[in-house]
Amino acid sequence: MTEPADSADRPSGGAAPSPTRPPRWWLLLGRDRGAAVAAVVLAAVFLVALFGRLFIGDRAVRQDLRASLRPPSLDHGFYGLLGTDVLGRSVLARLVDAAGTTLSVAVPAVLCSLLIGSALGLWAGYHGGMRENVAMRVADVILSFPSLLIAVVVLYVFAPSAMNIVLILAIARVPVYLRTARAESAELRSRLFVDAARTFGTPSRNIIYRHILPIALPTLLTVATLDFCFVMLTESSLSFLGIGIQPPDVSWGLMVAQGRQYLQTAWWIAVLPGFAIVLTTVSATVLAAWVRLATDPAQRWRLTLPQKRRGNRAAVPSEMIA
Repeated sequence: MTEPADSADRPSGGAAPSPTRPPRWWLLLGRDRGAAVAAVVLAAVFLVALFGRLFIGDRAVRQDLRASLRPPSLDHGFYGLLGTDVLGRSVLARLVDAAGTTLSVAVPAVLCSLLIGSALGLWAGYHGGMRENVAMRVADVILSFPSLLIAVVVLYVFAPSAMNIVLILAIARVPVYLRTARAESAELRSRLFVDAARTFGTPSRNIIYRHILPIALPTLLTVATLDFCFVMLTESSLSFLGIGIQPPDVSWGLMVAQGRQYLQTAWWIAVLPGFAIVLTTVSATVLAAWVRLATDPAQRWRLTLPQKRRGNRAAVPSEMIA
């Protein structure tokens, strides 16, 4: 007599428990309140940077001297919600416009340095020998000079512009990804699955692309998320010093520089863009820490625990402890 169709689902003494699928990433993100809030903040910043200018029109540069230095209030309409600057321009509209400028510098710089540095690092780490030594010495030379110092010197020689800032910051940050990718590739090239692919005659570029890159990618993306904070702060510092984004364009760092002389009489001009910088960088840092756990199969289980118990648990799940 045959058993019912659902008998396989019933527990039996000798049957092993059926494997469960790991939770999807958005479910894991929803269980971590801090990372979820950070993701919402970053998503809002990127949406404002992409589409905000379509709604504000020319309000970021429209001057009204009769409305000079109005404090944040609901009495002057939506665009007067965060006050005005010395020329009567809406601080809210300028924050929206500056978000697009700041991210248009930080995102391309991080992507360029990530692509170039990762490709060179994976190639050098896999092949080793002279190619690895040359790549690492070039990285050491670039790292011997602080990124901000290189940017200041180059921008004093050439005209300050968004394109020049992107190129300088991208070149200055390439060694970060080169060293990280080289370390990952050098460790993975001796693994058994890489030796097996090499034995079957797989070309080196295919081994790097199909076998090494997927394992190294989570680490590289985590580094890129943290580096996004550094690049954005560097751009803000350059704009604050007057050699970054130039008027009539506006960035968060330039807004802080323009409002610092009014801190005692109109604090909102400098404090609000500074708060936007801090909020974005902190959110990116928190989300980077979550991404590092979520992309690590050995640590992902921590995200399934209640948030209050994560700091007091052992390094392995309880069901794995005999």
